[in-house]
Amino acid sequence: MKKVYDSASAALDGLLFDGMLIAAGGFGLCGIPELLIQAIRDAGTRDLTIASNNAGVDGFGLGVLLETRQVKKMISSYVGENAEFMRQYLSGELELEFNPQGTLAERMRAGGAGIPGFYTKTGVGTVIAEGKEHKEFDGETYILERGIVADLSIVKAWKADPSGNLVFRKTARNFNPPAATCGKVCVVEVEEIVPLGSLEPDSIHLPGIYVHRLIQGQHEKRIEQRTVRKRA
Repeated sequence: MKKVYDSASAALDGLLFDGMLIAAGGFGLCGIPELLIQAIRDAGTRDLTIASNNAGVDGFGLGVLLETRQVKKMISSYVGENAEFMRQYLSGELELEFNPQGTLAERMRAGGAGIPGFYTKTGVGTVIAEGKEHKEFDGETYILERGIVADLSIVKAWKADPSGNLVFRKTARNFNPPAATCGKVCVVEVEEIVPLGSLEPDSIHLPGIYVHRLIQGQHEKRIEQRTVRKRA
């Protein structure tokens, strides 16, 4: 099965539809599938629900889809770096489902593992728990969280082979593996595609069984908050 495509738009061809649920990897601007996000913007797909740790920043990452009003709802943990997100949410234009980061990661992992739901103590007694089933285990209260199964996963990796075996680089791994596993279809962008057999099996972070389509591209790798020391 051919997995390598020439461009982000080609890799997404036939997969996008209005109202779909997309799981997106990345944390801040680290390890985000920026080329696939731009291709979704160019495709004009609307009323999207996106499960991702955050919504990028103004003008970059998932923030570009907010600018074009293509996102209907975000399932996120942190959204503090995006003024347009804040404006749309406070004006009632954008729905938001807050998830603690560990809960969001586990919801994606559970969906990919075929687990429909799990109980966690995180969020008990807060607005996160409102409307959710509560259950007691060993004298402690837990809430039920549902696994996420997305129509499409978009992720970013460092290296891949033509079979889709992935290697992530350092902290850019973040939400990418669980996001990749929970999609019915997973499309990946990488910095380098290496020959089959050149990746050390024990160094592969995500096996190619989860990857359906793959592209190689050039990435901006923008720094979210640049911090430098003053010269002595």
